Amino acid sequence: MGISREGRHKRRETGGRRSKYRKKRKFEMGRPAAMTKIGEKRVHPVRCRGGNMKFRALRLDTGNFSWGTEVCTRKVRVLDVTYNASNNELVRTKTLVKGAIVLIDAHPFKEWYESHYGLKIGLKKSAPSATDDASKKSERVQRKIAARQKDRSLEQPLDHQFASGRLLAKVTSRPGQCGRCDGVVLEGPELAFYQKMMARK
Repeated sequence: MGISREGRHKRRETGGRRSKYRKKRKFEMGRPAAMTKIGEKRVHPVRCRGGNMKFRALRLDTGNFSWGTEVCTRKVRVLDVTYNASNNELVRTKTLVKGAIVLIDAHPFKEWYESHYGLKIGLKKSAPSATDDASKKSERVQRKIAARQKDRSLEQPLDHQFASGRLLAKVTSRPGQCGRCDGVVLEGPELAFYQKMMARK
């Protein structure tokens, strides 16, 4: 029997059984889950109802991730799946789904931040906080960077993550439907919440 999305086989809210008055229909059809894994990109096109196309990602290793507070989006490597609220099995098998918490490469964001604000981030405790050599930059660029630094703020948890070279992010696209693994970098209360959940596990 094929996978179906209808709900007629379910019991009523009162617990009574429903009579089976028709067979399955093509428009109620479902398909097996993509179970997207981390690996070299492999996407299969699927022809759907009405001639529309879905893109079934079987393996993905990169995606566009957005750093909300800095309004910065970069294509980065997805390194690992660390948490999934719905199912621990999806963490063990490293399956990419919407809502999964993943580890991504921090270097593209770190490079952008250091060039935009003109100072180093993610330094170890022993190393002093260094800024780029100002003598190489023109006065106009120095003024621009100084103006940016006035209202600059970087959370301590994010700075720790930059030191390790990895950031926690949340997948917001549906890899099995659109063939992409895009998401947002976790920060603020959301980052604290997921770190607490991972520590509890």
